[in-house]
Amino acid sequence: MQVHTTKCLIIGAGPAGYTAGIYAGRANMQPIIIEGPQPGGQLITTTEVENFPGYHEGVTGPKMMEDLRNQCLRFGAAIVNGIVADVDFSERPFAVRTATDEYRAETVIICTGAAARYLGLPDEKKYQGLGVSACATCDGFFYRNRNVAVVGGGDTACEEALYLAGLAKKVYLIVRKDYLRASKVMQKRVFENEKIEVLFNTNTVGLFGQDVVEGATVVTHKGTENENEYNIAIDGFFLAIGHTPNTKFLEGKLELDPQGYIVVKGQGAETNIPGVFAAGDVADPVFQQAISAAGMGCRAAIQAERFLVEHGE
Repeated sequence: MQVHTTKCLIIGAGPAGYTAGIYAGRANMQPIIIEGPQPGGQLITTTEVENFPGYHEGVTGPKMMEDLRNQCLRFGAAIVNGIVADVDFSERPFAVRTATDEYRAETVIICTGAAARYLGLPDEKKYQGLGVSACATCDGFFYRNRNVAVVGGGDTACEEALYLAGLAKKVYLIVRKDYLRASKVMQKRVFENEKIEVLFNTNTVGLFGQDVVEGATVVTHKGTENENEYNIAIDGFFLAIGHTPNTKFLEGKLELDPQGYIVVKGQGAETNIPGVFAAGDVADPVFQQAISAAGMGCRAAIQAERFLVEHGE
């Protein structure tokens, strides 16, 4: 196993990881970025990004990630392929291992992101970026005055439905149970919104459309004598059933919250282990936007550089 040393190791290559790489590179920290299984993060599956500053005509997710990656390289970051299998944060330099390499780092910035939860329907992959989305704030703009559906019954689903109701013609809120798990305040707002129709006891079993989503097949009271299958005409299908942070490899190694997100201190990026920082969706269960992830990556790199100065490195 080959051993590499660096002042700053960045795990993950989405907006947070690449931004951290840009700042760390400019600070002459010679950062190494381990790209992970999906370089570019969730934006790689996004067809159009219109809410990231600087792209006034919009940009595809892959193109934006390519731009950020090239900016990292310009400032001297080394970008390597690999999936982290194990970490040792018990002493500095920290040890991070992939299947073939070991990295010894004076500071580590974790930017492994979070994965949206899906229903597991084959059609979700088929129409990814073609009507299927896990982020209403990101993609709702494309469905102005059109019919959309949101899947979920918690606060997040209700927030997404209300946000889309401000843009869309009609919003179906598809709820598996016969009640909403959301707070009473959120429920009240949903029920009072004339654009939102709540479909209780309903499961989505398929999506259809020529090249993009044109409708969904749903079943009410599934598995009972009252079971009924029918289609609803929609142009957008939004998942709001939560995210899973990519922190499995950190269990027992770093402080995580009950949902598995990395706990950071205050408004910064410090974790419970001095010299280890976290940025982006992996430490942000609330906003989960590319721009906020990039901002966290910036903060993490600045704090890592200050940490090194304070320790005479």
